[in-house]
Amino acid sequence: MNIIKTLKKEIIAAIQKSFSLSPAQSASIEVTLNVDKDATFGDMSCNAAMVLARTLQQNPRQLAQRLQQELQEIKQGLLAEYLESITIAGPGFLNFAFKQKMWELVAAQLLAAPTEFFKLEDEPLKKYLIEYVSANPTGPPHLGTGRGGIIGDVLANALSFLGHTVHREYYINDAGNQIKLLGQTLQVRCKQQLGMPEDLPEGAYQGEYINDIAQECLQEFGEDVVLKDDEFFEEYAKNHLLQIIKEDLLLYGIKFDEWFSEKKLHDNGSVDAALKKLKKAGLAYEQDGALWFKSTEFGDEKDRVVKKSTGEMTYIAGDVAYHQNKFERGYDHLINIFGQDHHGYVMRLKATMQALGYDSEKLDVILYQLVSIKKGEEAVKMSKRSGSFTTLRDVVDAVGTDVARFFYLNRKAEAHLELDLSIALKKSNENPVFYIQYAYVRIMSVLEKAALEPAFSAFAQQLKDCSLGQESACRADALHHVFAHAGSAENELLKKIVSLQDILKTIEQSYQTHLLAYYSWELANKFHNFYTNNRIIETDNPDVTNMRLFLAVLVRNTLHTCLTLLGVSRPEKM
Repeated sequence: MNIIKTLKKEIIAAIQKSFSLSPAQSASIEVTLNVDKDATFGDMSCNAAMVLARTLQQNPRQLAQRLQQELQEIKQGLLAEYLESITIAGPGFLNFAFKQKMWELVAAQLLAAPTEFFKLEDEPLKKYLIEYVSANPTGPPHLGTGRGGIIGDVLANALSFLGHTVHREYYINDAGNQIKLLGQTLQVRCKQQLGMPEDLPEGAYQGEYINDIAQECLQEFGEDVVLKDDEFFEEYAKNHLLQIIKEDLLLYGIKFDEWFSEKKLHDNGSVDAALKKLKKAGLAYEQDGALWFKSTEFGDEKDRVVKKSTGEMTYIAGDVAYHQNKFERGYDHLINIFGQDHHGYVMRLKATMQALGYDSEKLDVILYQLVSIKKGEEAVKMSKRSGSFTTLRDVVDAVGTDVARFFYLNRKAEAHLELDLSIALKKSNENPVFYIQYAYVRIMSVLEKAALEPAFSAFAQQLKDCSLGQESACRADALHHVFAHAGSAENELLKKIVSLQDILKTIEQSYQTHLLAYYSWELANKFHNFYTNNRIIETDNPDVTNMRLFLAVLVRNTLHTCLTLLGVSRPEKM
């Protein structure tokens, strides 16, 4: 039983009972933890009076007064045991203050189950398929790819942590003209390296990586390789570039459960079958030798070609079959993470799913903005190979995996992201990754120091035993009384820890993964400030020392969880 979640449920249940509300009517009622606010706001706030005022057409302040009286008269459950007072603020917010023994219990629960405390309780678990990155296998991952990659990876981490089933998928766009052009480019590069006077085809891929692949190809097959057919070069180039993509993403900390081939959908007839289904439903028609999807019937500005008069399929044709395949695999939610240039494509994709009889509301698309890199006030161009800072590997090689992952996530997806190397390369508090990791290391150092003090060594060892993954060794039920000595500063830090519950819930509902990066920095900042203003080890005050060591362990455990979800390392020393 998570006491914070239980108290929130009891408050909402009491309000529902008081006004005979259905679950649907009370869906907008929220009970939120008051963090980083003035103490006069209490520990939790509830918006019930404002929500009910609209429904019942009554004055919100008067409704708040009625709720205040009725909630204070409750004589059962945790609310009755732990409620200290209820006050009214503003137009009718209810502010709840709880007794210190409630925070003692919260601390004990966090110590006993430092990860389970933040997971879902009594809520339905779902199956998610998250598609992200999905760059064409025609070159190494671009620096902008890293942004979609980290959003998808951390979202998958968070949903999995909460208990949902998550399938991580990369869609390989290995059908169509771009693969043919890639094969032609490789073939010409092989001939050029043999001294043959060959010109690159129009629109050929110019990167130095094609020459590297050509060298490997010649070394493996010899000069006669140039006599092989187009399909050989297409497959050879694609497979080598897929391996580069996989290695670069792994360096960045990203792995997928499945690499799904678009070509297979064409080869096994899935694309043709999907288009036939659209025609049968009267939602596709032929005109000028091409097949058109009636996307205007679903709000699009014009109908879209899905099969050209040449017989070539357009990009959306493969996506129709692919997303039909996703739905047929039985997922509750499909999440796609695309660059902002796909903005107009989203409605068409949803329209095709609706046309095929699937619930398009189960398909969510996250669009992320562009990425640029600077050093101070100057834009950066740097690469040994191409003269420009263009690939994800360039970024990771320059700043490291930890910094790359965190900086890519440190703005909301819809905002332009600018990575400042002058900050990212610093080993100081200006670098948020260093700042967060230093809070983690600082706590480890405090615990080591306490273990050397005879007065605290036994207690420090008890706390050490309560580390993540060793819950069975922790006697939190025998330790929670230690937090009875906490003051307002300690309670505020504890509330900040607990608020990770709300952060993860918000990420589950809105997919706003940057909130986890923000929270991690805020928790680290709150601890650093606490450390500066409060001596943790006071040899002449063992009760206070034990309480603050207890709190420091809770911060460490929570930072451990956050860094794990972010895919950022947890150094023991710095």
